[in-house]
Amino acid sequence: IKTHHNVGGLPKDMTFQLIEPLRMLFKDEVRNVGEVLGLPEEIVWRHPFPGPGLAIRIIGDVTWERLEILRAADAIFLEELRQANLYRETSQVFAVLLPVRSVGVMGDERTYANAIALRAVTTDDFMTADWARLPYELLARVSNRIVNEVDGVNRVVYDISSKPPATIEWE
Repeated sequence: IKTHHNVGGLPKDMTFQLIEPLRMLFKDEVRNVGEVLGLPEEIVWRHPFPGPGLAIRIIGDVTWERLEILRAADAIFLEELRQANLYRETSQVFAVLLPVRSVGVMGDERTYANAIALRAVTTDDFMTADWARLPYELLARVSNRIVNEVDGVNRVVYDISSKPPATIEWE
């Protein structure tokens, strides 16, 4: 079983007692509590983000250049998803920078650049998840924008793995 990013890692010599009254709640239960408390919808329904940050979505070496590539691709994916009014229809959506380069053609030039994987899932409890059946037109628009707007990327793939056997995050 995969270790959660938000479990453990605290120093053993802390001078205070950690109190986590909601630690046994699953994400869907936390959202229910948020709604009962009247928290804003954009907070309650925000997609999960891993504790280690974007570094967990870069397979291989994490560099500033690779972080910038991932940030740009991820921003395009989320922007297009929101414009299509599909953010609430999905449970988690993100881009992954893969550790491979591929041959491509941009204009009349051959390129050898990075590949980005897009991941979108739907789930009720995050214990299992199914890949989101996003419209082909949306995926085409996202792919086109990423390869044309993000320097260093010439290929975009869509991850259609369910959990299990895959996990939601790639790392």
